[in-house]
Amino acid sequence: MRYLEEKIVKILMICSILAVLGSLLFILFITISRGWISINENPGIIFTTPGPRYLLGGEGGFFHAIAGSLYMVVPSTIISLILACLIALFLQSEYSSKRISEIIRLFIDILWGTPSIIYGLFVLTILISFHRRGCLLAGIVALIFLELPIITRYVDESISSTPKELKEIAYSMGLTRVEVSKIILKYSSSGIIAGSLIGLGRAFGDAASIIFTTGAASTMPKGLLSSCTALPVVIFQQANSFYPSVRDHAYAAAFILIIIILILSITSRLLQKKFSKYTVGD
Repeated sequence: MRYLEEKIVKILMICSILAVLGSLLFILFITISRGWISINENPGIIFTTPGPRYLLGGEGGFFHAIAGSLYMVVPSTIISLILACLIALFLQSEYSSKRISEIIRLFIDILWGTPSIIYGLFVLTILISFHRRGCLLAGIVALIFLELPIITRYVDESISSTPKELKEIAYSMGLTRVEVSKIILKYSSSGIIAGSLIGLGRAFGDAASIIFTTGAASTMPKGLLSSCTALPVVIFQQANSFYPSVRDHAYAAAFILIIIILILSITSRLLQKKFSKYTVGD
């Protein structure tokens, strides 16, 4: 009977893995194949901005969305990483009590589980109160709220795994808390990089947090207070178009987004291996 249960559980495990992998490969195949066909037929859509009637079947591309994503995601990730490192260091025993750290970690977990559209609505409320329209700066702020709990949790876990002996040796040498913190961050660099790139990928693929805050412009962003858009928002707009040519562009934009996420994932793995030399025993 025990062996029968073991076989049943094993079969269910294999079926679950096949179902997940099959669904993922099917989604990737459809998106990449149709996206590649669309790009191959008209490569210029990646490097051109949309015309005045683009979503109505007019000429142009979605380069403004690629640029808008970069303008929002890169600054928000850098700011989130700096704040995450400071928060994670504060959560250690050298700076705060165990009770306070547990309370802060609870709030971080709650923020991580909060739907991203809530952050967008929060920033939208601030914009309305100041009588401002959606802009690049508002999109950056919304993505900071989205990325901060993700990166903070990764950095906190990475720092918490630092051996106590490393800290004790550093303090016994007369180093200050700031100097010890630098050593800990260097030791935890592998986890910090992984968390940063995961937050970066999450921000690249999120539309709910910025659809209310950026203005969904059809032009290149001209400044922090100008309207802009991002790849996920443009994909949503293209996919809902009545015109087949515009819907094909949605697959092309999704193809570019998948390539970006794939590059980030591979880079994360490579950097983790590179910086793992700072860990004890390597």
